[in-house]
Amino acid sequence: MTARIDHLVTSGTFSLDGQTFDVDNNVWIVGDDSECVVIDAPHDASVIADAIGDRRLLAVLATHAHDDHVRVAPELADRFGAPILLHADDLPVWRLTHRDRSPERELKDGDVFTVAGTDLQVLHTPGHSPGAVCFYAPELETVFTGDTLFHGGPGATGRSFSDFGTIIDSIRDRLLTLPADTRVLTGHGESTTIGDEAPHLEEWIARGH
Repeated sequence: MTARIDHLVTSGTFSLDGQTFDVDNNVWIVGDDSECVVIDAPHDASVIADAIGDRRLLAVLATHAHDDHVRVAPELADRFGAPILLHADDLPVWRLTHRDRSPERELKDGDVFTVAGTDLQVLHTPGHSPGAVCFYAPELETVFTGDTLFHGGPGATGRSFSDFGTIIDSIRDRLLTLPADTRVLTGHGESTTIGDEAPHLEEWIARGH
C-alpha cells in the first residue's frame, strides 16, 4: 500500500531582515494509518499533532529553515519523539529562530527517506535559501517543493541568504527534469504540475524575480 498525503493549512507570520508578514503555510503529512512524516512545521503544533493522531511520526522534514517553516518543529518533534531533519547549509537560517536547539540529522542531496513503503528522495535546490530541498516521491508522482517552486514561478529571492540565479538553476536542473505530470505541492498557495510550469522558465528569467 502506498502512502497517502494529508494536507493542512496553518496561519501565522514570517519574519526576516527586520520585516514581518502574515502568511498561510501548507503542511504536508505523508504516510499511512501507522506511520508518517511531516514536511514543514510552521505555526501550530497542536493542529499538526491532531492530524498525526496516534501514528508514529518518523521525522519532521524541513524544506528549509525560514521561521514560517520550522517554528514549531522542535515542539512537534519532542511531542512525538521524532528527529528534525534539515540540510546543513540552512543551519545559519535555522539559528535565527532556534538558537539553543539543533536538528537531529542532516539532509543531503540524494538521501532517500522511506515512509509507509514510499520513498522520498532529497533534491538539494538552493536559491530561496542555501539549504533548501525538495522531496520527490516517484511512486506518488509528486514533488514537495517548499518555497523553491510555486504555481506561477520561483520562490522569492529578494532577502538574505537567497539568490535568483541559483534558484533558477535549481528549478531548471532538478525540478523541470521530472516527469511533466508530476504534482508540485508547494509551501504556500495552490498546487501545480511540472508540465504546467516548465514552459514559463524563460519568462521568469526575463522577469528577473
